[in-house]
Amino acid sequence: MRYVKSQMKQLVRENERLQQKLQALMTEHDLEKTFALKALYHADVADGGKYQEDYQALDDLR
Repeated sequence: MRYVKSQMKQLVRENERLQQKLQALMTEHDLEKTFALKALYHADVADGGKYQEDYQALDDLR
């Protein structure tokens, strides 16, 4: 599974908890949104993360 920025943005847009985590990452680590999205992907989506199925479902819609 690979990181797709547009797919990750959509996943965050649809999930309030991920929105909060993204904002926390940006604030806590002083990251730009692009880098925070990628960090969130690796933390909560990639390699069997909590939101992997939701992310893959978005890929199936494309």
